[in-house]
Amino acid sequence: MPARAQDMVDLGPSLKSLAAAKGLVFGAANNTYWLGFPDFAHAYARECAILVPEYELKREITEPTPGVLDFTAGEQLASFAHAHAMLLRGHPLVWFAANPPWLDEAILSARGEGIFRDYIRATAGHFAGRMHSWDVVNEAIEIADGRADGLRNTNWLKRFGPRYIDDAFHAAHEADPASLLVYNDYGLESDTPDHDARRAAVLKLLEGMIARGVPVGALGLQGHITAFGPKINQAKLARFLGDVQATGLRILVTEHDVDDGGGPTDFVSRDRGVADASRRMLDVALDNRATMALLTWGLSDRFLRQESTKETLLRGTPRKLPFDGAMQPTAMRGAIAQALREVRRA
Repeated sequence: MPARAQDMVDLGPSLKSLAAAKGLVFGAANNTYWLGFPDFAHAYARECAILVPEYELKREITEPTPGVLDFTAGEQLASFAHAHAMLLRGHPLVWFAANPPWLDEAILSARGEGIFRDYIRATAGHFAGRMHSWDVVNEAIEIADGRADGLRNTNWLKRFGPRYIDDAFHAAHEADPASLLVYNDYGLESDTPDHDARRAAVLKLLEGMIARGVPVGALGLQGHITAFGPKINQAKLARFLGDVQATGLRILVTEHDVDDGGGPTDFVSRDRGVADASRRMLDVALDNRATMALLTWGLSDRFLRQESTKETLLRGTPRKLPFDGAMQPTAMRGAIAQALREVRRA
């Protein structure tokens, strides 16, 4: 049985209070289904100061029928955030995935940029004045696609060329000039040739946008890392984030979790690996003065599942977030709390 809210162990200070003491904001992805569990909702309200919808603002949810927008689910999360004095951030306005089935053909046959500019204006405009930040363009880099600029060969790129990224940011700024506009991407943390190339491509993209006067305000460092796979070279990560800081942009860790697959099967070893990996990234990212927020991609392992029955039998539930399935704190929560306590920002 899941633990009741009153049965939770004494956690000490909340993550949001530890973050606030260092001038940071802590939060997590959330969705309307999870909020149906009272113990989860209680823990989320206690720990988080900023909410980002997991799925509710993705275009497959907001525009299942062309031209008919539905923000009902997003508004439910916005209401929860407002009721608990939380900030709210939007995710995402332009992405190659999580789109309605009709959109791919519509992109390729579009006569103009309204296919994304109108959507951005309507969506960002609907929430104008309520969003702390928006992930305007999500995951536009893919080195394996072979372009010299590193851009992912999406339908957006095929139809509009690289300018679609600039145009998306301009449209978002027109619709909600008060929101911090974020370029969000993954694969920027670990010590591999692919991550080296992705870091270089993202930095080049950001520097070009700034030079062209695009209203980008921050980099979203997703922070999906592994406990038993490629490691983080802290010096490399620090140099990259220092280069981002030098552009004048802010930094948010937007989707942090730690994959505990591929290593030991016992929870103690897995938890230790997850906590160590999380600290290795956060000790660098949170010390950078440009970093303003840390969000995990979910708060509880309760809603995670292994990819196969065999893995479920062998490994049980994944252990990659701050709370386990019974809403008890994991070693990862302890690692995040300690990383927040030890932030050193010169």
